[in-house]
Amino acid sequence: METNLSFFERPDVEKGVVPIGQGVPFGLARVTNPQVRIGGVYGTWGESYDNASLPRMLESRLGAPIPDSERLNLAELGFLSRHHVTSLSKEENLELEVQMGARFLREAALACDWDPSEVEGILIGMSAPISEDYLDRIARAAGIPDRALKVAVHKACDGSVSSLHLALNPDLPENKGLSQNIAERLRGKKVLVGGIEGLSRFVNSSHDANALQLFGNAAGVIGIIPDQTMKFLAGRSFESYDTEGVLQVQMNYPHSVQKSDGGWNIDVTQTNATNIRVAGLMHEPVDGSSIVMAGPMGMVKLFVRTGVQVVRDAYQAYQDKLSQLGMSGKSLAVAIVHHANYKINLLKQKHLQNEGISLPMPWLLNDFGNVSAASNMIAFLRKLPELKPGDHILIDGFGAGTYYDTLAVELGG
Repeated sequence: METNLSFFERPDVEKGVVPIGQGVPFGLARVTNPQVRIGGVYGTWGESYDNASLPRMLESRLGAPIPDSERLNLAELGFLSRHHVTSLSKEENLELEVQMGARFLREAALACDWDPSEVEGILIGMSAPISEDYLDRIARAAGIPDRALKVAVHKACDGSVSSLHLALNPDLPENKGLSQNIAERLRGKKVLVGGIEGLSRFVNSSHDANALQLFGNAAGVIGIIPDQTMKFLAGRSFESYDTEGVLQVQMNYPHSVQKSDGGWNIDVTQTNATNIRVAGLMHEPVDGSSIVMAGPMGMVKLFVRTGVQVVRDAYQAYQDKLSQLGMSGKSLAVAIVHHANYKINLLKQKHLQNEGISLPMPWLLNDFGNVSAASNMIAFLRKLPELKPGDHILIDGFGAGTYYDTLAVELGG
């Protein structure tokens, strides 16, 4: 677990204010590791609310206090603060998120010593995109050419890891179903991958106490050159429809809403030569709100059993790959796991250890809250300075729907 320092108080954070509404504070941290030739940026926007001040903000938003029986022990779940924006119009939120998204793309490119005009692919996970053309808007504002491939991935918290998997693994079903395979198209090119999550805006229409206490704004974007600075070794992708609606999420993106038992719940749509949408089917709230979720133990039951199975299968595939490469005995430098809540990760780690799989799974995001698809990329960037060429890392994403992507990669240099 990290220190109690809030994100805006960290010495490596560049701070500013976006002149929208009464002014929206933002902060970002740029990270570069020249040895592995990977860099990126992460950060957030909105006021910072620690666990003591959050109830007052939510009472103001809801018009009534959250009952004591519904208050979460957020510190035990691994979260000490999160970031929210309040009282903006739809148009102001759009302008804010376009400005912030463009800033993250531009700064991520610069962290890799690239000019934004050199970027040839963008893959971004977004649970709740504010507009269908969001990637076009932020890419254009960041100075990225219109010819760059833009892939929007809507698989809730799994969005950024799914994006990375698409960029690196040509054998994924989503890639095989396209006329031009994303991984093959982007091999050897300069690519930005990440998650950008305006969750404060999204949960504003929810009255679910758990969601309101857990989620917040954040983004994390990394720059890679597939098959050079980051190489795919092995992985698994899995989906299991949340029939019981343990974690219900509104889909504010197009989806055919066609599902068959054991079937394919992901729509892959290529709208033109440079835009692809990967959209996961969600169990939507019947009351029209954005999120309805069970308590923390409900999340544990939803994600741990299947999540352990997916990690176990990916780990076995990784061991098989090591044998093929004559590298048996090499260990993973770190496992970068989605930060849904600390108890989920502890229990996953315990179950994996019981199966003889010991993975270093550091908790790295106590100053953000659950930031969905942004969390894996933020966690990766916080470990990036410690990594070396040739290191193998495991990246584990999972989210509502439910969707799982786990992959082992090798860092270049």
